Amino acid sequence: MRYRRSAARTLAAVLALTAPAALAPTPASAVTPTRAGTAERQLGPAANALGRQVLPDNDGWAAIDSGTTGGSTAGADQVYVVSSRAELVDALGGDNATNRSNATPKIIFIDGRVDGFEADDGHLLDCADLADPDYTLDAYLATYDPAVWGRTNPTGPLEEARVRSVANQTRQTQINVGPNTTIIGRHGASLTGLTLMIDSANNVIVRNLTFVDARDCFPAWSPTDGDTGNWNSQYDNLSVRRSEHVWVDHSSFSDGDNPDSGQPLYFGRPYQVHDGSLDITHTASLVTVTYNRFTGRDKLMLIGSSNTVGPDVDRLKVTVHGNYFDGDLQRLPRVRFGQVDVYNNYYRLGGPDFVYALGVGVQSSLYAENNYFDLNDGTTAADLLYDWGGTAITVRGNWVREGGALPHPVDLLAAYNATHDPDLAGDVGWTPVLRAGPVLPAPLVPFAVRLLAGANRLPV
Repeated sequence: MRYRRSAARTLAAVLALTAPAALAPTPASAVTPTRAGTAERQLGPAANALGRQVLPDNDGWAAIDSGTTGGSTAGADQVYVVSSRAELVDALGGDNATNRSNATPKIIFIDGRVDGFEADDGHLLDCADLADPDYTLDAYLATYDPAVWGRTNPTGPLEEARVRSVANQTRQTQINVGPNTTIIGRHGASLTGLTLMIDSANNVIVRNLTFVDARDCFPAWSPTDGDTGNWNSQYDNLSVRRSEHVWVDHSSFSDGDNPDSGQPLYFGRPYQVHDGSLDITHTASLVTVTYNRFTGRDKLMLIGSSNTVGPDVDRLKVTVHGNYFDGDLQRLPRVRFGQVDVYNNYYRLGGPDFVYALGVGVQSSLYAENNYFDLNDGTTAADLLYDWGGTAITVRGNWVREGGALPHPVDLLAAYNATHDPDLAGDVGWTPVLRAGPVLPAPLVPFAVRLLAGANRLPV
């Protein structure tokens, strides 16, 4: 009884600290946002406050040093409400090719559905509109069939035409974000068919958005990827590269009605049209990922893009807490090099296509504490770790529920080492200190995370 009362008090304290209405916003005056092509209109006080909210003190790696403030200091003339791709590009600076260097503080509210395939005149493009005149999928399949081409990488005019097609799509569907920016969705807001690219852009906040179907029209065939080759796609829902102080919060990620499981097989392999949900790569660091929901995705969160020892060393410092991983297959996250703190996340996993949850990569220092794993379809605790060339992972206070059994504490490392060789060690040489508020006991994590995680939980 004493434990239950203590647990209830802890849960109540954490909910009070993390509930949207309780987060202390930076004071904000009323502003008149503009939406391109429409009359100005007034945002409510809750939206204004959330738009100027900063990352709470001590909340993960992005809170270190100067913290993460996004566009909180934006002037009234740099607060926007947008509802189309063209309006979003305009609010980010006016030219998608150069917006990544626009460091003017800005707050952008997404209202409704913004589609990356929307042309400037409002009509929706399709893959055929973006294809190079010399590219067709039928020709690509006929030319590079391994039975004809062999097991070497595609080269020649048709592959060059595919690359030009990818460049066309990148110009259209990759939306570049500059420093000192806050992007926040109003209720029901979504970004579909696009990649939000945070590249060389420090101090960015992204909140309360639904990311859907960042599909690749022109996947590449890689015959030497794995034993039988694989199709690889280009685009993430949200990509963080060469950037520091980034906060991603209360957003939802899915493939919508276009899951990879519904794609055809070509050359005996799934035609994969999606890459990551939220990838943090190319020397990015000081990132906090909180209260997001990832549903039914394959490749989810890659931290570190290469095994090459070099510029990523002492970078890729990321905190992942309060997130809901629901029916995802792998990279939850997969880590190279970085000191990554993964705590108080809820994992609902399993099924024949499940691969692993936590990927222990080259020189990674992954610290996994007080997470809750709800496993089904024969998936066990021994399946949750994967050795991608790493040597150690620290695990503490995690719980698991396997099938219909009662939930119980689990030593993820012991479960992995009992069935895999070589063993992983249990000390990554650091202890996280950047945590805002109390850390929940693992048995309370499902209740808190299901209540708080995902888009449309904030009063905006």
